[in-house]
Amino acid sequence: MTDEISKQYSPKDVEERWYKFWEENGLFSSKVNPQKKPYVVLIPPPNVTGILHMGHALNNTFQDILIRYHRMKGLESLWMPGTDHAGIATQNVVEKSIAKEGLKRQDLGREKFIERVWLWKEKYGSTIIHQLRKIGASCDWSRLRFTMDEEYSKSVVEVFLRLYEKGLIYRGSYIINWCPRCHTALSDEEAAHQPLKGNLYYLRYPLNRDLSSTRGDLPDYIVVATTRPETMLGDTAIAVNPKDKRYKKLVGKTVTLPLINRQIKIIADSMVDMEFGTGAVKVTPAHDPNDYALGKKHNLEFINVMHPDASMNASAGKYEGLERFKAREKILEDLKGMGLLEKIAPHELSAGHCYRCHTIVEPYLSKQWFVKMAPLAKPAIKAVKEGKIKFYPARWTKVYLNWMENIQDWCISRQIWWGHRLPVYYCKGCNDEAGAIVSGVKPKHCPKCGSADIYQDEDVLDTWFSSWLWPFATFYWPQKGLSPKGTLCEEDLKYFYPTSTLVTAAEIIFFWVARMIMAGIEFQGKIPFRDVYIHGTVRDAEGKKMSKSLGNSIDPLEIIKEYGCDALRFSLISITAQGQDVFLSKERFEQGRNFANKIWNASRFIQMNLIPDSVNSDLCIFFKKEDLSLVNRWILSRFYSTLSEVEKYLDKFRFNEAANSLYGFFWHEFCDWYLEIIKPDISNPHNQLIMYKILEKSLRVMHPFMPFITEEIWQKLPHEGESIMVSSWPHLQKQIIDKKAEKEMSVIFEVIACIRNMRLALEIPPGTLDVGVKIYPSDNHNRILLESNLEYIKSLSRAPNLIIGERYQGLGKEYVNVLSGMHISIPLQGLVDIESYKVKIENKILKAQSDIKAKKSMLSNKDFINKAPKEIVEAEKDKLTALEKEVQKLRGVRDGFKA
Repeated sequence: MTDEISKQYSPKDVEERWYKFWEENGLFSSKVNPQKKPYVVLIPPPNVTGILHMGHALNNTFQDILIRYHRMKGLESLWMPGTDHAGIATQNVVEKSIAKEGLKRQDLGREKFIERVWLWKEKYGSTIIHQLRKIGASCDWSRLRFTMDEEYSKSVVEVFLRLYEKGLIYRGSYIINWCPRCHTALSDEEAAHQPLKGNLYYLRYPLNRDLSSTRGDLPDYIVVATTRPETMLGDTAIAVNPKDKRYKKLVGKTVTLPLINRQIKIIADSMVDMEFGTGAVKVTPAHDPNDYALGKKHNLEFINVMHPDASMNASAGKYEGLERFKAREKILEDLKGMGLLEKIAPHELSAGHCYRCHTIVEPYLSKQWFVKMAPLAKPAIKAVKEGKIKFYPARWTKVYLNWMENIQDWCISRQIWWGHRLPVYYCKGCNDEAGAIVSGVKPKHCPKCGSADIYQDEDVLDTWFSSWLWPFATFYWPQKGLSPKGTLCEEDLKYFYPTSTLVTAAEIIFFWVARMIMAGIEFQGKIPFRDVYIHGTVRDAEGKKMSKSLGNSIDPLEIIKEYGCDALRFSLISITAQGQDVFLSKERFEQGRNFANKIWNASRFIQMNLIPDSVNSDLCIFFKKEDLSLVNRWILSRFYSTLSEVEKYLDKFRFNEAANSLYGFFWHEFCDWYLEIIKPDISNPHNQLIMYKILEKSLRVMHPFMPFITEEIWQKLPHEGESIMVSSWPHLQKQIIDKKAEKEMSVIFEVIACIRNMRLALEIPPGTLDVGVKIYPSDNHNRILLESNLEYIKSLSRAPNLIIGERYQGLGKEYVNVLSGMHISIPLQGLVDIESYKVKIENKILKAQSDIKAKKSMLSNKDFINKAPKEIVEAEKDKLTALEKEVQKLRGVRDGFKA
């Protein structure tokens, strides 16, 4: 026998010791093994700026469960770890850092600033990786990748070159999402629209009259409605719908643009919504995507009136230098003074916001690099429609397909310094930016003029341009031969790609998931993964998304410190239904802690009562099922039934159902029933062996969910092998599943529970044993079942005088419950005053009914429902349900009395 299990479980000591053991013994590592089928999970690489939050804890616990489960199932399981360079986020962090020194990045220059970013990355960039270890992540850390390491950069450049050669990468001037704070372009996905309460400004543009028109023919001005009056300085037309009779005579006329005095034309186009505002809209081709399309179609002038920081430029005339919203105020003031501001009306609008700094983005005319996405999307759509890739929950399939079928070209250039520099060069001699040289290395000479004066494009690639290559770039594609990690690149890629499962959040389906599918098919000819599990968002008890800024976040490391890692993991998983958001409060982690303590105490009890020889000598004994007692056949059957459920749930990514099946089996069936039943005869060889077997196998099944406590206990029990982590998953022995035994034991448990509840209803103290209980079976089968298990029933119902009667006749002065046709009777003579007890019960019913009425009144109050915190409302609803159940129970007690 190994070390004794201590009286109390200390998670901190156990977790640090076993994680070190696993890592030092290479138990997380994986390699090409033709004898095994691979199972691969790629970590969604956290940003190097990241600090572990509950979203990470949830996401990585899901992944770790899958990896540990498949590793124990005998698959060559690889969990590929890594971090993302997170261009904008990391640059922002380092800029804030040097600002404390009174510096801007421009003061340092590009090269020195990049050096500072690398220094910051080396110092702080591994924080999230160390924290992932704290939650038990069994990644193969020897394969750790970074999206800007030298070899990964080669993959990025190779992809750019291939797409460019296929004509799928191009450069052009288009309206893009521009962040004035980060000074960079953003893709549509990085500038998600959020609702805003704004205004619709009705502006008067004076109409110019030609010599042929009289004053009565035409109005003095045309009124346009806009949400962004500051952009009017860049207007080059007014547009109306050709079907709009109000403006038919005005098409082709000109107006004078207020404040700038530029003459602009009134054009007709079916794009114009006649119902919006006045039906006449200002056209600013350089500052609005729809206006851009109108400008191209009608050959209008494109006038940019803003600097990259969203202050007004020289084209804005006297407003030059004003910040955009300050310019708006001044413009409105001036228009009002000129009598050209007709009215201002409240208006709900939607505006793009930078995903990093949350600044309202500016639609901005800029020269950028783009990827043509439609050709790449086509096979990626087909792969999902054909079921080669499956989303869990399935509803995300529709979301994915809807986005893919309406996909826009991807703006991939960013005007920042930290990131993969575009492999694009220009010749100063030619002085022709249109003549871009796309090359994996800097050319020595210009291919046109021969000049050696070559410079590289200043822009870097969108962070997601490197992330979309994650499933194969992590295996050093397109490198051949030996990788820096000592693996054979081609062999590794061939064996581990396609990967198996991707676990991620809904908000990056478009950023990352869809793009990885496109890249995988384009560059590997195969889908990158088979299953995509989309989990929900972690929210507080009131349903708000957890965030530091709201002050409602719960630090997972603090929970680990207080409750232990296994408690954190199990609590998170058990309350998170597939694809649903999880509502957290600190108290929710008590469930996991209590379960860990239950496992520990039950294991300690079993270890203390194990007779070493009876277990060791019997490790390989095969016994006949029919030789076992009913209770042993039942517990074996329940274990394998539970094992079957857990496997089914895990294979369908229904993690909470798997966790709750385990919880119910181990706590209630194994501990509360089985161990209590066998206690009087615990030294029986069959009981010894089965008690040990069920515990040891249960530990293995619980290991993916609660890795530390299961390892600690398993090591203290008789076992074979180095670690529970690399032991085999229990084999599902369907022949041992005995539904007849399960049904018979459920009858026995119902009888015991019924007697316990009857004692409770009569307020009989637990220590009172001289209670006469009689059971009248409904048929001969139940009689034989009860008589053969009578000692269990007597012991667990604390009724040593219990007898099995012949036929119920109703003797009076008794308390009777009917259960599945059986009558269970407790004689009341000398035990309870029936009449006074009935009065007591009636008073309880009346009190509960009064409370129910008060609760219903409260819950029908709209003010309470709307103003009270969600958790308070839910708690009151729960109280109402409990009261209604209590009344039902009390009526049952009352009706059980037989005079």
